[in-house]
Amino acid sequence: MAISTSTPTTAPDSACAHAPMPGVSLLARNVRLRPLVEGDTEALAKLGDDPDIAGQLAEPIASFRPDPERLFAFGIERLRDGALIGFIELRRTSDVGEITLWLGRAYWGKGYATETVNRLTRHGFQSLDAREIRARVLPANAASARVFTKAGFAERGTTACGCHQARLFILDRAAWEARHGTQPMVLVAAAALVDADGRVLIARRPEGKDMAGLWEFPGGKVRMGETPEAALIRELAEELSVDTRESCLAAIACASHDYDDFHLLMPVFACRVWKGTPMAREGQELRWIAPARLADVPMPPADAPLVSLLRDLL
Repeated sequence: MAISTSTPTTAPDSACAHAPMPGVSLLARNVRLRPLVEGDTEALAKLGDDPDIAGQLAEPIASFRPDPERLFAFGIERLRDGALIGFIELRRTSDVGEITLWLGRAYWGKGYATETVNRLTRHGFQSLDAREIRARVLPANAASARVFTKAGFAERGTTACGCHQARLFILDRAAWEARHGTQPMVLVAAAALVDADGRVLIARRPEGKDMAGLWEFPGGKVRMGETPEAALIRELAEELSVDTRESCLAAIACASHDYDDFHLLMPVFACRVWKGTPMAREGQELRWIAPARLADVPMPPADAPLVSLLRDLL
């Protein structure tokens, strides 16, 4: 997966009031967009040592390295294992941004490119006040064209890209706001089951499911007409074979997270009493973990901010 762009004639606006501070990362569903660090240059060179990647880029792979002048250049890191899987950058010329993106071949076709583009695009419009964001894709790169189309970009003819003509994709602010404003709200109820030793139960999402390999608090979607408490009782019975109908479910937190294609609202309930022994019934892996160790396991972006709160409460 490689998306070809040429370097803008004007350097990025480093004085932008909304520019991120050094070290700031952006979280997507399965990946983290993080600033490049020493050591990434060699790792990216190995990852991009592929003619099908290098042939689609206007810059040599060696140019993707830490650079304080490139404010919005990120390594793409997979959340589940911390693997560096590619590179993305948003370069700005006044209020117009342009995206460069490429992934290592082993990570093509898994949805990482689309969620990465969605996340950086949102950052461009919400935090950097971009008027429009563009991408240039070489004609042979059909996969990258599909990524931008899925992310809401419209093809607007051709443009120069180095020594080649490229397909031009554009997403303007009005189109992005209209698209983003129609995302559904998803209500999910989750539980922090706490045992006699003060440990919390977490579940690892199985392979084949969205966000596979990440650890989360048990629970599930609230159905139409259900209360969050009723949904949680049902989900815990289905997922874990535990009965919490006579338990005192106390709401202790609520997560609100933008996943770009939907917005998650997730109340979290503490539960210390239940009937039965938790069993993995849906292919997930279960683990009892001390609250102080929750930060050591990879979690979905919506769950991760709850860690410090739960550590203090539990």
